[in-house]
Amino acid sequence: MPEFLLGSFHDLNLIEMAQIIMLGFIGGVLSGFIGSGGAFFMTPGMMNLGIPGNIAVASNITHKFGKAMIGARRHSEMGHVDTKLATFMLITAAVGISLAVWVMKLMGAMDKEGGTGAGANLYISVVFVVVLAIVSISMLRDIMRSRKAEDSRPSQKIVNFLGRLHLPPMINFSVADVKVSLWIILICGLATGYLAGTIGVGGFIGVPAMIYVFGVSAQVAAGTELFLAQFMGAWGALNYGLQGMVDLRLTMLLFLGSLVGIHLGAYGTKVVREVIIRLVTSCIILLCVVSRAINMPVYLRQLGLLEYNPGLDSRFAMASKALLYASGIGGASIIMFFVLKAYLHRRQVQASLLVSPEKAPAT
Repeated sequence: MPEFLLGSFHDLNLIEMAQIIMLGFIGGVLSGFIGSGGAFFMTPGMMNLGIPGNIAVASNITHKFGKAMIGARRHSEMGHVDTKLATFMLITAAVGISLAVWVMKLMGAMDKEGGTGAGANLYISVVFVVVLAIVSISMLRDIMRSRKAEDSRPSQKIVNFLGRLHLPPMINFSVADVKVSLWIILICGLATGYLAGTIGVGGFIGVPAMIYVFGVSAQVAAGTELFLAQFMGAWGALNYGLQGMVDLRLTMLLFLGSLVGIHLGAYGTKVVREVIIRLVTSCIILLCVVSRAINMPVYLRQLGLLEYNPGLDSRFAMASKALLYASGIGGASIIMFFVLKAYLHRRQVQASLLVSPEKAPAT
């Protein structure tokens, strides 16, 4: 069995272990709230701690399996999961994950002699920045358009366009209350699987695709993505585990933190307006994109593609880490604020409905 998989905790000090647990907690809150899996925060967070990108992705997608089971069950209880839609997307998502693992192995071979992991790190960072920048900017533009139009609902332009094309076979999904072409579903599933296997972030393609391409509500998109993530996580863990890239230490530490966070995030979808969910999502993604971009010069230098004073590496890493934590802690704090506000309001309503016999009006 691979040595890294069997490694002990001796190379992780208590501070690093606490940081990984915190990454798991914040990622769990964000995952339950927006259905992304939280990897957009946890993967770069581990990379900022010096963990090679391919190990971070592999360990995170393994952790995603267990956490997604909890989140999907919570959303299912609230009626936010369309299992039929998730099953169709899974068909090509599995193919996408296998392709991503193969490409990651090739990228890791770029710096085999140096052992820095810079090849895989740069590849992950480029995909992360390009894809998630497009997603976050598109979501922000749609939110601004909605505000000007006094309509908080997500844009239906793509949904309406694909509806006019009518690409058979069309499949009806009762829980999501939409009818979508099978071909569109399979393409979105492939993209979701590939990105989940590449950067550990499948939800930020899967969730926006369900909202803006399929026409699904944000709550059902989040729940369905978590249901899908269970199986993508299991398949990704198997593929990466066979390549010796999964560190079970990291997986368990992430899982320890996310167990609590995901319940809080899932509850937030019941009490927070949909436009707030999309606004928080887009802002956090954009900040994480900037954080990852700041660290890219370090990988370019390690690969010999850029020259500058190596002493600047620590400054790049510090700035990237600070911005990442600011985005994650800020986003989780906003979610917790709304959850606490809703809880206190519910307690107030319950108290007002309780009339003691002494104060009951005489008849």
